[in-house]
Amino acid sequence: MINRVILRLLCFVLPISLIFSGCAVGPDFKAPLAPKNAGNEYSSEAIATTTESVANSDTDKAGIAQHIVYGKELPAQWWTLFHSEALDQLIRCALQQNPTFAAAQATLRQAKESFNAESGSLLYPGVNAQLGASRQQAQLYAATPSVYNLYNASVNVSYNLDIFGASHRQLESMLAAVDYQSFELEASYQILVSNVVTTAIREALLRAQLKATQNILDAQQKQLDVTEKQFTLGAVTRSVELLQKTLVAQTQASLPSLEKSLAQTRHQLAVYVGKLPSESGLPEFQLDTLQLPQDLPVSLPSSLVRQRPDIRASEALFHQASALVGVATANQYPQINLTGSYGYSYVQLGSVGAGSSLWSLGAGLTQPIFNAGALKAKRRAAEAAYDQAEAEYRWTVLTAFQNVADNLRAVDSDAAAYKAQANAESLALESLELSQHQYQLGAVSFLTVLDAERSYQQAHINLVAAQAARMTDTAALFVSLGGGWWNRPEDNAAIDKKDPGKS
Repeated sequence: MINRVILRLLCFVLPISLIFSGCAVGPDFKAPLAPKNAGNEYSSEAIATTTESVANSDTDKAGIAQHIVYGKELPAQWWTLFHSEALDQLIRCALQQNPTFAAAQATLRQAKESFNAESGSLLYPGVNAQLGASRQQAQLYAATPSVYNLYNASVNVSYNLDIFGASHRQLESMLAAVDYQSFELEASYQILVSNVVTTAIREALLRAQLKATQNILDAQQKQLDVTEKQFTLGAVTRSVELLQKTLVAQTQASLPSLEKSLAQTRHQLAVYVGKLPSESGLPEFQLDTLQLPQDLPVSLPSSLVRQRPDIRASEALFHQASALVGVATANQYPQINLTGSYGYSYVQLGSVGAGSSLWSLGAGLTQPIFNAGALKAKRRAAEAAYDQAEAEYRWTVLTAFQNVADNLRAVDSDAAAYKAQANAESLALESLELSQHQYQLGAVSFLTVLDAERSYQQAHINLVAAQAARMTDTAALFVSLGGGWWNRPEDNAAIDKKDPGKS
């Protein structure tokens, strides 16, 4: 019986609600398109699609040329282009255990459940059943008091008729908030992966610098030993000996700083993967275990606004602001509430009982008449927030295009810098070999050989720094392009996938 009652009440409320369900005041949001003048280039200055390479790139893999391939899809797991199994495992561990990423996932779940909690109450009628039983006493005039039982059962239906779309705009804003948290989660994903990759590269660089610096110190110490002997024999002055001791002391002083930086980098890497710095098991990274990606997939500028998580997050805030303008506008119009109820009441007095059914249908209208301009002010405030969100979206787009342009330029410049440093190292090595040969012939002193060795080691330090810069800026380029999240399999998606090429 109650089911029939609910059905009758809903048949009264739902047709009216459906008539007006498509009406919603305020702006209808449309996803912004790519900038009209984006074109096919990220910079007004031409950027070479193939970077420079060193002459011996066949043997020096760090000196290979990189090829920018416009329009090629970036893989979702872009870090695998570095071909390091240790790096891949470390990133997987970070995605499973990093607390910051877990917090971003929880924030998204919270936003989704908040939307689920509100959507039903705003879109559909509220239906409540009520049951009651009581025992009462009544006395009429001088008659003997009568004790009777009263039983009630009723169903109540209420619905706020959304004629001007306030509820629909409110849900639209909440759904935009869910989208915002989705893309914030993806941004957290990309930031975490980028941090792990760049920190691993930094660790490899520090190890290379530490090794080269130790080699320089060994050469300087040998040179100091020779100088001290020469000073004892009177072949050099005290000032020459002190100068060499100063060089040794300065190099020794640089070692603790490098060791500290290496330890701190290891600690940071442990935290990224959700471990304590004291825990073991982290792999050690060397530059020769990381391969520089040769082909660099680069999205066309027209696709960037659908692929960058920060742009999509800013777009979601823009969408939310648009919907809230509709809410503020709808609040200025009448609010209509429909109600209906059906119930049954039964009274039992002794062995005698009687029952009756009750029903009601109603409608109420609330129209703001005077509120000292508060509703108009709220609408103007919502419109100002909309303008702010639009401006912030445009700024996000501009900075995104700048990031890609900067990183493309950096990739090209890094290759040229590496080539120059490789040439410098090659010349230093040639000078060292020549000095060693001349020393064997007695043409130069051993100090000349040691000085050439120190120069070579310093050139090597500069070369490994240039090598690390190529890797770091390549990773930064991949992240600035959006990280390829749209190519990630559904079962591994950090967010609900949406076609980045469509609005």
